[in-house]
Amino acid sequence: MADQQARPGEDKRPSEIPVIRWEEPPEGPVLILLDQTRLPSEEVELVCTDASALVEAIRSLAVRGAPVLGIAGAYGVALAAARGFDVDEAAEALESARPTAVNLSLGVRRALAAYRDALAATGDPTAAATAALASAQALHREDAEASARMAAHGLALLDELMPGGGHRVLTHCNTGALVSGGEGTAFAVALAAHRVGRLRRLWVDETRPLLQGARLTAWEAARSGMAYTLLTDSAAGSLFAAGEVDAVLIGADRIAADGSVANKVGSYPLAVLARYHHVPFIVVAPLTTIDPDTPDGASIEVEQRPGFEVTEILTPQASAVSGGGGVPLAPLGTQAYNPAFDVTPPELVTAIVTEEGTVSPVTPEALAALCARSRATPAA
Repeated sequence: MADQQARPGEDKRPSEIPVIRWEEPPEGPVLILLDQTRLPSEEVELVCTDASALVEAIRSLAVRGAPVLGIAGAYGVALAAARGFDVDEAAEALESARPTAVNLSLGVRRALAAYRDALAATGDPTAAATAALASAQALHREDAEASARMAAHGLALLDELMPGGGHRVLTHCNTGALVSGGEGTAFAVALAAHRVGRLRRLWVDETRPLLQGARLTAWEAARSGMAYTLLTDSAAGSLFAAGEVDAVLIGADRIAADGSVANKVGSYPLAVLARYHHVPFIVVAPLTTIDPDTPDGASIEVEQRPGFEVTEILTPQASAVSGGGGVPLAPLGTQAYNPAFDVTPPELVTAIVTEEGTVSPVTPEALAALCARSRATPAA
């Protein structure tokens, strides 16, 4: 089998390219993003000078992934405040940019609350903008810390389920440093296993139609020196049948109060395959992804993406929002069904790993108890 090889435990620890950062050049503050639509062929940065540019970056998937969307949303509020734009209008536009990922709205609301509180207390827009920025920076730090704790809890769970190491893990979409203030969610667990020599193989779903697995997860795995193999989404079943998968690790964009998990479309079929083949199906996500106001999976709004993402192969120069510039795959006028996410019911989820611990079995009561413990702990 031709695939990417790595020595067990090898960790190249590549020089990091920040996924998102705040800078203050003389002409005014900006938010700088690594453009994920250009990877892996180019490492290009986008400079956002206002919230509308950030909204476009979010919709085009230049920045994507639940945790980092929350960070971006918070920075977007701070950017609007610092630049003197209408903060409430910017917050509304940011929050609606992608409806399924709950972290985006949480990040926006957190920075907006900090802005409003400071403005009410001081009457000074500059002080309020400073408060919004401090809130965004705190969220950024907290997410990095949460990523490290999720990796530790996830590795402990893998070792408990599969003593002795040699883990062969299948993952879907992209859940590494590109979606996080740290090293990611599900990918961070696999990376932790790799670093201690217990990851035998990372199976990487291409994740169609936009190939976040092929373009992004494989890029991150290669940079980290991990042993990985890329496969089409439809090939996963044959891997399970051959006994080549020990666990499935995925992230989440929203987890309902009952434990239903919304994640990149294609996750639910993996859960069905995993259950049939008696393979653990593990969700790794920060507590901010758990939404107690969404009672169940049927209540999760699933984003519908443009049909041309399915009927065309997009190039880095093609717009992922307006269309055009892609290579046609289907006859002109073909209609396409293109949900960005699907929902996995809790009975198919072996465990949910968070920075505060692991829930298994996944029940509404267990999730509520975990969230309650977190709320009782003062924020840093």
